[in-house]
Amino acid sequence: MLLWLVELADTVQVFNLFRYITFRTGAALFTSAIIVFLFGPMIISSLRIRQGKGQPIRADGPQTHFKKAGTPTMGGLMILAGIVGSALLWADLSNVYVVATLLVTLGFGAIGFYDDYLKVTKQTDKGFSGKARIGLEFVIAGIATYFMMRASLSAGAAGSTFGSSVAFPFFKDLLVNLGIFFVLFGGFVIVAAGNAVNLTDGLDGLATVPVMISAASFGVIAYLAGNAVFANYLQIHFVPGTGELAVVLGAVIGAGLGFLWFNAPPAAIFMGDTGSLALGGLIGSVAVATKHEIVMAIIGGLFVIETLSVIIQVASFKLTGKRVFLMAPIHHHFEKKGWTESQVVVRFWIIAVILALVGLSTLKLR
Repeated sequence: MLLWLVELADTVQVFNLFRYITFRTGAALFTSAIIVFLFGPMIISSLRIRQGKGQPIRADGPQTHFKKAGTPTMGGLMILAGIVGSALLWADLSNVYVVATLLVTLGFGAIGFYDDYLKVTKQTDKGFSGKARIGLEFVIAGIATYFMMRASLSAGAAGSTFGSSVAFPFFKDLLVNLGIFFVLFGGFVIVAAGNAVNLTDGLDGLATVPVMISAASFGVIAYLAGNAVFANYLQIHFVPGTGELAVVLGAVIGAGLGFLWFNAPPAAIFMGDTGSLALGGLIGSVAVATKHEIVMAIIGGLFVIETLSVIIQVASFKLTGKRVFLMAPIHHHFEKKGWTESQVVVRFWIIAVILALVGLSTLKLR
């Protein structure tokens, strides 16, 4: 929205700053944090009044979680307000990648909101039908992927089939063209990312910081992939227009910082599916746009680990009648083993940082 001020740069030189993605990324970060800080207390108070008993606590969960009863959920509304409000101000809204990413963010956020609403009103940890939810997520993710694919094809980046191709880390020229099936692949990546973050969001701050780490990492990737000079130097695939996603990711970091202020133990509010699905979908969308879908599995490796723990647990129980973990997702397993909540959270943050650094190293290892 504020990008039009660049037109006044000839008369007011300071407006020339608005040309630079780096400046607008920093401004987006600061703006989203301020939005969450300012409106957070009001949103929390409103949700506390409307929800009454707050988010239901799993009966089979760790005993320490029962003291959290009554804490309101849907805190993702705060995060979405910060991200969307900031992005509308600082991002280029004519950019297809920005619009597609915001579509996924708001769409997944709406699905998560409905899921949280059902849980709160019915006071159960069972919300929206799993199949219906996944189906809607695929529709939204598929639409976003299609338009991002078309944008890459029309730009003619790295060849006429680039938009429908999957790039592989460590190989500068390895592309596998999936054709129209790329829509299914991209949709799967986005849906998987959204649900992986959702599974990780089980302890105060556990998902928030790794999402911010992933956002920072992909902010770097988006900026480099969208810059022809840097992309050529690093021998990564140049995707015109994706640099603008760094602005949106800056807003994610700012909103995450603001939310963490209220979500720090003891949490005044939970993110809920409203926030976790939206944030995961956003990160997945950026990975698809920048052609770093496989790298996302490294940078977001913590989310992958959490998801795999659930898959392994369910498969093992159905096949053998035995459980591999004391409780899944895996962060609950360590709680059951005696780790305190803060130990689990901080140690998982450390793992997230290490995996992000490994993922970023793929930019140069070609």
